[in-house]
Amino acid sequence: MTMKYDRVYNFSAGPSMLPLEVLEKVQAELLNYNGSGQSVMEMSHRSKEFIKIAEDAEANLRKLLNIPDNYKVLFLQGGGTLQFSMVPLNLLRNSKKADYIVTGTWAKKAYKEATKFGDIKVAASSEADTFTWIPKLKKEDFREDADYVYITDNNTIYGTEYNYVPDTGDIPLVADMSSNILSREFDVTKFGLIWAGAQKNVAPAGVTIVIVREDLIGHADASVPTYLDYKVHDEADSMYNTPPCFSLYVAGEVFKHLLENGGVAAKEAANKEKAAILYDYIDSSEMFKCPVAKEDRSLMNVVFVTGDADLDKKFVAEAKAAGMVNLNGHRSIGGMRASIYNAMPKEGVEALVAFMKKFEEENA
Repeated sequence: MTMKYDRVYNFSAGPSMLPLEVLEKVQAELLNYNGSGQSVMEMSHRSKEFIKIAEDAEANLRKLLNIPDNYKVLFLQGGGTLQFSMVPLNLLRNSKKADYIVTGTWAKKAYKEATKFGDIKVAASSEADTFTWIPKLKKEDFREDADYVYITDNNTIYGTEYNYVPDTGDIPLVADMSSNILSREFDVTKFGLIWAGAQKNVAPAGVTIVIVREDLIGHADASVPTYLDYKVHDEADSMYNTPPCFSLYVAGEVFKHLLENGGVAAKEAANKEKAAILYDYIDSSEMFKCPVAKEDRSLMNVVFVTGDADLDKKFVAEAKAAGMVNLNGHRSIGGMRASIYNAMPKEGVEALVAFMKKFEEENA
């Protein structure tokens, strides 16, 4: 049940699997990138070789997501956690108000951080039901003078995902797409700002993608630290200081790989097929249950439980022994979670379902 190179099927929520073809290319270029005689890990970020890597990465991401010219693409550091601060510091510019839809741990953390900088309101929350569903909001549910509305598009811990884009009217919509960017098609122009940590669908941890409409940058207060101003990074082409060179390089290789294999549309079709295989089995099972509302189930993170904590632990341990690792649920809710990001092959999901059937027969 192991893959090529004796690799396991890695269902980690992040850092997570990368496409094997990309890893092989990175391996081949590790000591000598493109005839330069040096590794990307060693080269100057000001060198012509690396400038091209960064420019190609941006151009290819723009192609993949059909990003309009009036949106800036930034490659930053600090992970998603820094974006919890950068978003309000840059976007709270008029009323200093923002409305947050709280659908999980990361949305809640983003909300709490934003309260340090302005009048921040929870427009809706599904916390009372352990975040097992996504609130459906209309334009009238947001404050008319809010500077922005914030959502977490896919909730890694709880296995939920927005099946719609909230209509916020003229209010900029901000989305954390860390765990589902490049997994399905969407219209960038419906958002004012999109950000995503790399370590789910894009690259090793280290680089964070920010896609921001140009009219939303340049308004940070003079007291905002220089490094936390999007305008500073835009004007420096994401090289105000040394960028996370290696992670950005791998991201660029992933973008090329996606473009060579049908783009985001092809990946969305594959992801829907993988998720259906797993959810269909869970729904037919007597042992396993998915607590998430069907219409809000994530394509990327499938959570399930047996209802018996000891049985859950046994499942995770035996799955690991069978070559399927990191299936334990987040420590905050327990149970199991299979993260089936872009790089997870269909064979991995089929192997998991075959194991689940066997486990259910043996432990009925």
